[in-house]
Amino acid sequence: MTESAGLLQRLRGAWRGMTDSFGGAVKPDLSSVSDIDQLREQMRSCLEARGGEVSARGRAAGLGRTYLELDRKGRERFLKTLAEDFGVDDDQVSSELAAIQEIEPHEREAAYSSLRLALEPGRLKLLTQFNGLPEGVKFLVDLRADLSRLTKKSAAFRSLDGDLRRLLASWFDIGFLELRRIRWESSASLLEKLIAYEAVHEIRSWDDLKNRLDSDRRCFAFFHPRMPDEPLIFVEVALVNGLAGNVQELLDEEAPVIDPNDADTAIFYSISNAQRGLAGISFGGFLIKRVVDVLQSEFHGLKTFSTLSPIPGFRDWLDAQLEATDNTLLSESDATALRTAATLPAEEAKPLQVILATSNWIEDEQISAAVEPILMRLCAHYLLKEKGRSGRAKDPVANFHLTNGALVERICWKGNATPPGMSRSYGMMVNYLYKLDKIEENHESYTGDRKIKASTNVNLLLKT
Repeated sequence: MTESAGLLQRLRGAWRGMTDSFGGAVKPDLSSVSDIDQLREQMRSCLEARGGEVSARGRAAGLGRTYLELDRKGRERFLKTLAEDFGVDDDQVSSELAAIQEIEPHEREAAYSSLRLALEPGRLKLLTQFNGLPEGVKFLVDLRADLSRLTKKSAAFRSLDGDLRRLLASWFDIGFLELRRIRWESSASLLEKLIAYEAVHEIRSWDDLKNRLDSDRRCFAFFHPRMPDEPLIFVEVALVNGLAGNVQELLDEEAPVIDPNDADTAIFYSISNAQRGLAGISFGGFLIKRVVDVLQSEFHGLKTFSTLSPIPGFRDWLDAQLEATDNTLLSESDATALRTAATLPAEEAKPLQVILATSNWIEDEQISAAVEPILMRLCAHYLLKEKGRSGRAKDPVANFHLTNGALVERICWKGNATPPGMSRSYGMMVNYLYKLDKIEENHESYTGDRKIKASTNVNLLLKT
């Protein structure tokens, strides 16, 4: 059963007896004018204040069921109607502004309040009604996930998305969230969601999952009281000795389990957002800080807190650079070493591009040894020097950890030599180090001055 189908089934049960009937059934694709007219009238009915709270909840439940029973095209037309026909009432805003001009300044507070209400779009008032329904918050989160696929199509969709993001951000304030540890003994449904939502390192089997939840491993997630069975974001942690620089070894099911009380390092090796509809609402930084506090209180021997992180943008960036400017990226000695290792002709102008285009170059010891210092240098350049329009790190994972006060501690050669790792970053990974007494300083340096803190070893790579 798909997530959407599962939610529909749960809502049919949760909203049984609450749903107000409205007119006749509409077609799943809302293809006719009469379908849209009926939908529009159903939305207007939800905005009416008649009948009290119970009736209002019933009308909202009815509208929600209408949405869930639509197909993909029908949902787009539903959201288009909501976005375009239930925005701010311009006439009412103009009337409130005119009224303010006629009132003495010291008497305008009530008028300002009326203006604020007029500036609130009808669609936002409508969506807020779902907060009072069982599974209503999850419904809105999933609705925004659908909406996110449409925002490039029109300004109306983007405006609706902004309204919904601000609404959800107020409901999902960090103060409302609960940190819970996920264990092998947790419910089967929660473990299945962990497998489905894992976005960094695919969970290949139940044995793989069990290994990630063993005694020297930890998994923590944030939950919201209105979505108690749905993780919002979760982090997987390995308790080890020393920095881990290789995800294959870290996730090896045959590796011996260590006593977590003997560990000196916590490695955050996967952070996954579980709800697409909460994109743009930040939890990750708070999650890491909370988990560090929990781990410190449980294991007094932990001295180092680091990540083993992917570099998702590195391969795309490097491929684009090589296509355009290979000769400026490599010195002549670099090019000669690569041509020799790969037995390429002396006239080959783009040896690195040729090598990286082969499927098994990393398995050839001679070629790999020639490529390693070059990719290490280029990866350091990408992480430390390549910036986005805002002046922040171009790589999204780097920007996340640097914003949270980490520094670039070590670039990991063959950190993830699996096919997914090779496709994202030619197998490169990176350790971001959270020095607890430097987090605030690093955060301010990055967010204020756009300075990226890195270890001496990483900075030296730029000079090789």
